[in-house]
Amino acid sequence: MIEASKSKAFDRLFLKYNETYLLRKHFRYVGFQGELDPYPDRSILYVMNHSSWWDGLLVYELFRKKSQNDHYVMMEEKQLRQFQFFRKLGAYSIDKSTPQSLIPSLRYTCRLLKEGKRIWMFPQGDIQHLELRPLTLKEGAAHVLKQCPQTVVIPVTVYYSLFHHQKAEVTMVAGEPIAEAWDQMEKRVITARLAAVLEGQMDTHRARIINGGPEVTAEFERLVRQGGSTSEAFMAFKRRMSRWKSFFGR
Repeated sequence: MIEASKSKAFDRLFLKYNETYLLRKHFRYVGFQGELDPYPDRSILYVMNHSSWWDGLLVYELFRKKSQNDHYVMMEEKQLRQFQFFRKLGAYSIDKSTPQSLIPSLRYTCRLLKEGKRIWMFPQGDIQHLELRPLTLKEGAAHVLKQCPQTVVIPVTVYYSLFHHQKAEVTMVAGEPIAEAWDQMEKRVITARLAAVLEGQMDTHRARIINGGPEVTAEFERLVRQGGSTSEAFMAFKRRMSRWKSFFGR
């Protein structure tokens, strides 16, 4: 497996690039609601639905903006080999080719958790459509929790949507922490519990966005300064033209 190799200097540069170029260029709004660090002195495992290539960059922006703790993200080994600079931001690999190849990554995850780190996992295993139901999770998170039963789980959901603007809007929600006697539960039971919580939170999140309409983002904290879209630029141009016509028509 490939371990993380954090660089504070690179992290500062990439945070600026991620916020001012990547996210602002492609999203009109990035918002968050919830509490990311309810237990500053306990290890935390974040489990999040995985429906877009953007998920990892949004997670990075979220924990850099809303947490002072040390975060790590599990990433598919094939992708990390291709983009190894993510190691400098806290990414480490998991090789899903065989059951045996999973073991080093799961052990590394447990080691980080025992050191009090924060870990992000996408327990669906692969990118799945945002609306796919039922939610099916792999047992990797359950394996980690059985080995590190002191860990608190926080479910995080991300929802992408389009309203009246060219660019998409994205919101993230951190749900209620889950603390159980993980070492006394079977892996299938833990997996089913996490799947039920995450799916329920996803459905509630989805309903809020759909029923709340274009103004629902006001309920979330903005993480990234708004990026303009072509439609907004065109409307601003029309307003300027209207003022010019009014002025010169006098």
